[in-house]
Parts: sequence; structure tokens; C-alpha cells
Amino acid sequence: MSWIYLLVAGMLEIGFTTCLKLSNNFTNLKWGAGFLVCAIMSFVFLNKATVNLPLGTAYAVWTGIGAVGTVMVGIIFFKEPFSFWRMFFITTLIISILGLKLFAEGKAQ
Repeated sequence: MSWIYLLVAGMLEIGFTTCLKLSNNFTNLKWGAGFLVCAIMSFVFLNKATVNLPLGTAYAVWTGIGAVGTVMVGIIFFKEPFSFWRMFFITTLIISILGLKLFAEGKAQ
């Protein structure tokens, strides 16, 4: 269950970074509120995940999910650059996240 909590926390991180962009420096209150809700819930789920997962592993996976997802949102919705090298390094990040999942030391393997 801890890995599911961590996945949800990572998805909410993607949500709060996207809301942050759409809030236009917090001038759009709807997206600013979305940012707050997603950020708080992301930390709640990250906290739940760290009950059974090592803190370092959980944090690295959480930030990795957020980073990969945010880059993909940027490419798909905000027309940010898509290049071979950008995708190469995103792929290495995904492989690293999977490695942490496969070789996590803790109660919930």
C-alpha cells in the first residue's frame, strides 16, 4: 500500500506544479487554490508512504515521479521543447526510479 500512496503523492506533485504554472504567479485564484490542495495532499500521501518505506527512497521516487510527469505535462500542454537529449535524461530518471522501487530496503518490499 505504501507504494500506492507514493504513486498518488507523485501524481499530486505533478498536479501542484501544473497548477503553479497555471496560477500565473498566484494571480488566478482558482489555480492557486488547486496548487494548495494538491501540494497539501501530496505531502499527506508522501508522509503515509514513509511509514513503511525508507525516507530517502520515498523522497527520491516522489520527486522523480513529479519531475518526469511535470516535464511531460510541459511538453504536451505547454509546448516546451522535445529533444533527444531531454528524453534520454528523462528515461535515465525513470530507470533510476524503477531501480529504487526494485531494490528498496524496508518493510514494504
